[in-house]
Amino acid sequence: MCVYGKPLIARGIGEEIEPVDLPEMPILLVNPGVAVSTPAIFKALVKKENGALPLFRPALQNGRIDILPLVDFLKTTRNDLEAAARALSPAIDDVLASLVNSGALFARMSGSGATCFGIFADADALENAKALVATLHPEWWVA
Repeated sequence: MCVYGKPLIARGIGEEIEPVDLPEMPILLVNPGVAVSTPAIFKALVKKENGALPLFRPALQNGRIDILPLVDFLKTTRNDLEAAARALSPAIDDVLASLVNSGALFARMSGSGATCFGIFADADALENAKALVATLHPEWWVA
């Protein structure tokens, strides 16, 4: 993902990638400042054979992806590493709860963690959430 530098949907064990054209969105990134070992997460996976995810078929409004249908789509997907990461690092639970409690329309762990993201309705909601999370958790990285 970092090498490509643009949004991708990853399938399989990350070897199948699909570029996706996403709109600019109000997204807050939060990391609780804990190290999460990717090899340990893969080792802790309980279920390694998961069903296929739905294909990304965005609803367009005036040629752009509308944020609410995108959030609805994201709710039908999953991060197969999240349960194992949360078991190894309970701080991820706190980050996700903090994002939801600050008004995120959708919150999920990114990759193998511990950074999580929240998608907000607009820039004002994002800024309010950023201030709230940073105030409640000054030790966390919030951007």
